Amino acid sequence: MIPASTLADAYAACEALAQSHYENFPVASRLLPAPMRPHIAAIYAFARVADDLADEGHLPAEQRLVQLAAWQRRLHAALLGTPPREHPAATDGSAAQPHEDRIIVATAHTIRSFSLPLSLFDDLVSAFGQDTTTTRYDSWRDVLDYCRRSANPVGRLVLRVAGIHDAALDTASDALCTALQLTNFWQDFGRDWQAGRLYVPRDVYLATGASERELRDGAPGEAWARAIDECVRVTSECFAGGRAVCDGVTGRLKYELRLTWLGGRRILRRVHERRDRVFADRPTLGVADLPALAWGALVWSGSH
Repeated sequence: MIPASTLADAYAACEALAQSHYENFPVASRLLPAPMRPHIAAIYAFARVADDLADEGHLPAEQRLVQLAAWQRRLHAALLGTPPREHPAATDGSAAQPHEDRIIVATAHTIRSFSLPLSLFDDLVSAFGQDTTTTRYDSWRDVLDYCRRSANPVGRLVLRVAGIHDAALDTASDALCTALQLTNFWQDFGRDWQAGRLYVPRDVYLATGASERELRDGAPGEAWARAIDECVRVTSECFAGGRAVCDGVTGRLKYELRLTWLGGRRILRRVHERRDRVFADRPTLGVADLPALAWGALVWSGSH
């Protein structure tokens, strides 16, 4: 039995991490029912640490994979009640940062509390590990398989924490999460390229006549704008498929999901508007967007 004070401290660390990062969607916001918030924050924090480990570009890919595997083992071991003395985020031989220990405690407690599938957490780690070794994708099939592991597990975990077990809503949630992940790819087009990664499928940009040479020269032209158009089209279809999960839940969660859907669509619209300057202009959401998003969540039937 974990002392209540230890659990409270663990969840507080997760919520602090969630609040310290910019995302295109609300994370454990006050729109969620209060009992759900700490658990959603724990899920986010576990994934955030894993993602950060994968993105430590100053380290060789092999070392990042070792750290990710250690992070995954710590969660598995915590669920068995025997956490190993492994500290994957410490790269200089020092002891682990205390907040990492707390994140593992909170995540393991959340998994036990709701009988969450551990395989969904393993899928997240698998996708983040792929980012250290895979920098190009041949087709939509490859990109969508990545989304299946990098984004879709989060939506299913949110539904389970909410007590929802519905196959149709799982499918709609997958569509929404994939749409959000794809939107983030196009939003971060320039950043990802600088990091050596390109998520636009090869068959998409070759079909428009675009080439990586233009990207290396720092001057993507009209062909790349057409490639982004196609990416926006596919992503819009995913958002359309994901709308059903916003309609299928009740209570405060529906407003959280509506804002998530609306915020993602708003970013995607800006990506499309700025598709001719994908390197120089990274669209984000700000305070000025909040009134329109809030109104859209209230008058949901008319939003699109």
